[in-house]
Parts: sequence; structure tokens; C-alpha cells
Amino acid sequence: MDVLDLLHSVPFDDTITHMEWHTHYPYASMTLNNNDEIRIPIQQQDLCVIPSMSYIYVEGTLKKSDGSVSTKTKFTSNAFAFLFDEMRYELNAVEIDRVRNPGITSTLKGISSFTEASLKYMGNSGWPSSSENIGMTLDSSAVDSKGNFNFCVPLNTLFGFAEDYRKAIVNARHELVLIRSSNDKNALKWTSSGESDKTPDDVTVKITKLCWRIPYVTLSDKQRIALLKHLERGTSIPVEYRSWELYEYTSLPTASKHSWSVKTANQLEKPRYVIVAFQDNRKNDVQKSSAVFDHFNLTNLKLHLNSVSYPYDDLKLDFDKNHYAVLYDMYVRFQESYYLKPSQPLLSKEKFKEYAPIVVIDCSKQNEYIRSAPVDIRVEFETGKDVPSNASAYCLIIHDKSFEYEPSTGRVHKTV
Repeated sequence: MDVLDLLHSVPFDDTITHMEWHTHYPYASMTLNNNDEIRIPIQQQDLCVIPSMSYIYVEGTLKKSDGSVSTKTKFTSNAFAFLFDEMRYELNAVEIDRVRNPGITSTLKGISSFTEASLKYMGNSGWPSSSENIGMTLDSSAVDSKGNFNFCVPLNTLFGFAEDYRKAIVNARHELVLIRSSNDKNALKWTSSGESDKTPDDVTVKITKLCWRIPYVTLSDKQRIALLKHLERGTSIPVEYRSWELYEYTSLPTASKHSWSVKTANQLEKPRYVIVAFQDNRKNDVQKSSAVFDHFNLTNLKLHLNSVSYPYDDLKLDFDKNHYAVLYDMYVRFQESYYLKPSQPLLSKEKFKEYAPIVVIDCSKQNEYIRSAPVDIRVEFETGKDVPSNASAYCLIIHDKSFEYEPSTGRVHKTV
């Protein structure tokens, strides 16, 4: 029994003797305006850093064109990610992970992954601090009375690489690439004060400071010698994680039955999880929140991987009669399957219907046929009535990805 193990000493981990946070800025010639490509490099190579613990710090202002502060236009949920069209992480000038439309991608992933406890911390990064406000605008603490805002956005909420690969990376050049959106309407939500007030405020999001803060670690002498011996052998270090890849079907046909051929995936990048969501003409419309999704009275949806269908049975949904318990159960089970821990869903059943009636499909268990051939990914769904014009569908595919890098030579290559 442990209570009688009197001579057992408490172990201390002294492999890391020091950790300090360093700030890296974009190239001096770069601006932070709409449509700009922002590159934040870490040029020094003889470092040991932990990207999964890093975060992006941003400062800026949200004001009307005349310099005053709008009382009706506020940031929507997950506002920071909606300010960008694309994000990339590069290692030794090789793209490791890419996120397209990071606003939608990280919103779908966050709604599925966050818990109420984690959301309290995420309130510091442009999310509401409570699930009761998911899909709504951020509270007054996000933007002060003078229109100033600042966020600290963890990299592990934006990239699958940063969430899964939690090890240190040594002797490599890192670069973060952010592409600003053409406009910032998807990050904003305007609220009308009445029938006579139908013209949204002309507001501008100005980023005045953006940097990448990442921890440097110093190893103990024993650990450093062991690492140097490992590097001398020229051994490749595997980097394995689950990547988030978003596909969008813009302007769905106004029909009640749809078949969407999403992509053909190779053997390594076959889907493990697929999240499907719909929106009713919310893109670039400040009168509608881009962080909210619609159900269109969905009655059934199936994911086809070649000839195998997920889920096996029809869903038989009816939102008009509140028959969506099966859909909510699929959402709840995601955390248990993905993180191998008991689920603590962020959204209640009522909030799920109101703000995020998404379809979360667990296809991580696959037969030999799927594991041995390229996979055609197709989504078929039916609605109780024709979808409205200009409606969009999103398909977030979470799949395996693997790289290897050689610290001694700097070579990075994708594992086939």
C-alpha cells in the first residue's frame, strides 16, 4: 500500500532548468491592414522552443470612421480568428499546418472541444467567457470606452499541430504566416435599435500591434548532453498530429436534397472526424453573427467514405418538433472519443439548437477497405424544406498528418 511506502522519495523533474517567454514581431516592412500577408519569423536556429504553449498577442482599436466609438457594433464570438482568411505555420520554410477560413474552422472545433471551465480562459482571446453568450457579441470588457482592445490567442486553438504536438522543437527556423481578410465584417455584429435604425455603423478594426510570444527552454546539463548525442546520430524526429481542413459549399442549390462531393483523400489523410454545419447568408453581413450556425430543419445527413456510410442509421431529425436528441448526443460524444476523457460539452441542448446545430461524425474506427485505398468523401443531406438562397455548407475534416525533421541538417519532409 502507498501509505506504507515510507522510504519512497518524491521525484523532481529537473530536465528543464529555465523557461522564458520571448516576443517575435512581423518584419518591419509589413503592415497589418486588410489583405496584407503578415509574417512573424523566428530566425535563430539554435533554440529549444515549445510552439504548443505559444500565443498570438494583438492590440488594436474598434472605431467608427469619424473616430468615435460605436455603441451598436461589437465583436462577435471568436472575433480574432475572423479577422484573417488564412493562417500557416512553417518549419524550416516547409509548411507544416494550414488553416483556411480560421474563423469558421476554429469556431466549429472550439464549440466541439471547449468546456465551460476552459471558456473562462478563452474569454481572454476573443471568445465569450460563458457558454450562455456563445454566438452573441463580446461583453464590454473586450473593447473599452475608447475603442481599445487586446487579445491573447493560444496557438493550440488555431492549429491542430499546436494542439496535438506538445513537444519541444530544437534547431529549426519557425515562421507564422497570417493573411488578413479583405474586410472585417465577419468579426463584427451590429444591433439595430429599432425600425428607424436600419443602417449599420461604418466601423473599422485597426490592428496596431501583433506579435508571437513563445517559450524558450533551457535544458539541464545531463539532458543537453543526451540531446546532443541524439542529434549527432542524425536521427529524424517524427511530428504527428491531427490537422483541421475546412471545405465550403457556397450558394447551396435551393432544394431539399443535396449531394456534396467534398474531396478525395489519400491514405494518410483519411478523415477521423467530420463536422458539418450550415449558415443562412451570414458571410460578410454585420447584421448576422458569423459565429452562429443554422439547421434548415435538417432531417438526415450521411457521410460516405467510398461505400461506407456514417452514421449507419438515418438520423430522422425534426427540429420543428424538437426531435434532435440524436444529433446532440453525437456532439456530446466527440470529446470522449477525441480526447479520451469524459465529455463535458460546452453547449446545453437548448443552446446547441439555438447557436450551433452542427453534425459531428466520428469515423475514427474504419475497416480494412477504407484503410487501404484512397477515400472519396461525400456528404448527402436532406432538409424539411428547401434551403434558402445564398446558404452555405461547411465541412471540417479532421485527419492525420505526419512530418519528420532532422535537427542536424534542417531537412523537413512529409511522411507518406
